[in-house]
Formats: sequence, structure tokens, C-alpha cells
Amino acid sequence: MVAGRNIRLKRIYDPPEPGDGARILVDRLWPRGISKERAALTAWFKDVAPSTALRRWFGHEPSRWPAFREKYRAELEHRPEALAALHELAGRGPLTLLFAARDEAHNEAVVLRDVLLEDGGHRGAAGNATAPPAPAPGARRRR
Repeated sequence: MVAGRNIRLKRIYDPPEPGDGARILVDRLWPRGISKERAALTAWFKDVAPSTALRRWFGHEPSRWPAFREKYRAELEHRPEALAALHELAGRGPLTLLFAARDEAHNEAVVLRDVLLEDGGHRGAAGNATAPPAPAPGARRRR
């Protein structure tokens, strides 16, 4: 793990805990049956989620997991601002990536955490380390 990075994964249906730190929903769609109050989000990063086409193709089929990981990583390369904002949040303290999928081992949050931990720093549009922008495009703040 990158020094100073405490990135957790959690189903949004699990109750918030004091150690969660920044709670970021990384799904493109709002999870069924969850109120905004119950979610207790710091922000909703829709734009960091897999594209609708990729999400539908994957369909949470474990046999498609290796290809999904590769395709989603390729999509993330085109979202440096959102990744930089997540790096910035992770640098401030614990970061919990929230997802709705039942499968806790095969979902976008797993890939996203791995990318954040492997990056070792923020990425700018050209792939260079930069100061993260705030807020990230597509990030929705809790009101």
C-alpha cells in the first residue's frame, strides 16, 4: 500500500462508521433503497464509474472480470481530474469507496482502489504529477 493511503471498500448498504473518513459513491446509478441521509456521502463521483456500455457488458459476470478490469482501467486513463480528486481525498485521511454490487470481489471499486494505490501520486491530463483540482467534474456534494 502506498504510504499514508487508507483506502477502504464498502457496500453502500452497510452502515457508516466513524473510521470511514471521506465516503465516496463510485457507482454511476444511485443505489436502490438508499436515502441520501442513510448514505452519509461526502460526494458522489459518477464520472469515475465505468461507462454505461461497460457496466452493462460486464453484468457482474465473474468470467468477464479480467477483461472488465482492463477495459475499466483504460476508461480511467481518460478521467485524470476525478482520479486526482480521489488522491487528494485519500491524502487527507481515510477514504471509503462505496459501491452497490453484491459481489464484493468483482466490482468497479476494487479496480479503482487498485489504480489509486498503484498510482503513487496524482495524475494530470498529461499523466504528470499535479495538484488535484477541486471539485472533480461530476462530483456531487452532499447537501
